[in-house]
Amino acid sequence: MNERVKFIADYLQDDEPFSELCARAEISRKTGYKWVERYQLLGVTGLVDRSRAPLSRPHTVPATVVEKIVAVRRRHPRWGPRKLLVVLRRQEPTSVWPAVSTVGEILKHQGLVRRRRRRRYSAPYADRLADYAAPNAIWCADFKGHFPVADARCHPLTIMDGFSRYLLRCEPLRRPLSEPVQRVFESTFREYGLPQTIRTDNGPPFSTLAPGGLSRLAVWWIRLGIRPERIVPGRPDQNGRHERMHSTLKAETARPPRSSWRAQQRSFQAFRQEYNHERPHEALAYATPASQYQSSLRPYPGQLPHPEYPAHFRIERTYPNGVISFRGTQWYLSNCLAGELVGLEELNGDRWAVYFGPIQLGILDVRNAKERGSRSFAVLVRTDGKITARRRQRRR
Repeated sequence: MNERVKFIADYLQDDEPFSELCARAEISRKTGYKWVERYQLLGVTGLVDRSRAPLSRPHTVPATVVEKIVAVRRRHPRWGPRKLLVVLRRQEPTSVWPAVSTVGEILKHQGLVRRRRRRRYSAPYADRLADYAAPNAIWCADFKGHFPVADARCHPLTIMDGFSRYLLRCEPLRRPLSEPVQRVFESTFREYGLPQTIRTDNGPPFSTLAPGGLSRLAVWWIRLGIRPERIVPGRPDQNGRHERMHSTLKAETARPPRSSWRAQQRSFQAFRQEYNHERPHEALAYATPASQYQSSLRPYPGQLPHPEYPAHFRIERTYPNGVISFRGTQWYLSNCLAGELVGLEELNGDRWAVYFGPIQLGILDVRNAKERGSRSFAVLVRTDGKITARRRQRRR
């Protein structure tokens, strides 16, 4: 602003050519004439910067159209832009309506859309899903959606043999926590033996954000010699036979829910008896699941063993805080691996793959840690290249 006022003052003195005034002010002659014209029209106030917003917006959605969109949205607060446009076009087929994306922006501007919280997913399951080759090859486990029973929420935990469709457990739990889930699985293992694989989704307590998606429940399974297997997020069809059983379970035991917790538990037990021993199953050529199932030959051990590794692996035991010390650096793995034995396989001189049982947790990059020159620094890189754990750095 000061430079513009000085330029106008020099111009009013009319002592030198206009081109020299513009050159000394380091502006073009076109810009100089612009400021002179504005000064002559508005005085000093004309030298203030004007808004760069366009004077007209020919593509702006008319206010009347915005009002109609908002009105329909308020009547149907759960409908998205596509459904709103279908209704508006039915009401006024001759009117011109904006695109779906524009309707979405209008809803955001009006505060009618709640921004979704970004979800964090556990590390993807890297291996191919196993086949239902025989009884106890794969057990499927999941929580049926919770519903109210008396004064509490019921979370039914279901465990089924994938080959025979035999429903091993259907237990109502008040909360889907690791300890009660482990007690249900322990009683199931003692009764039916151990499976080769347990297939679940990516929710707790089956999976966490730890490397390899491990949870305390999955660590316990691996020590028992059971491989935890997880479907792809958003792909319930990969556990389709279990989801189909849930549909039948919901129709017969939760619509409506029973009046008390004991009554709901009796309902689950009656359904399990009928599902296993009486109900013909179409996928089994109308045989019953009980006629196709037999208990596992692997008994539940009296003492929990540690996972075994190939002879060329280097074995390290984690500290109580889930850290291992390797090549002069402390590497944080996970709290759920506290006190466990992990295996390290050398990929090259500076990169080591870390395993817990059959599950690869990530890669230790020793050279990268040394180049950073930190005493308490650990980075565990996932197999897909993402960093899964980072500790606070302390420079030397």
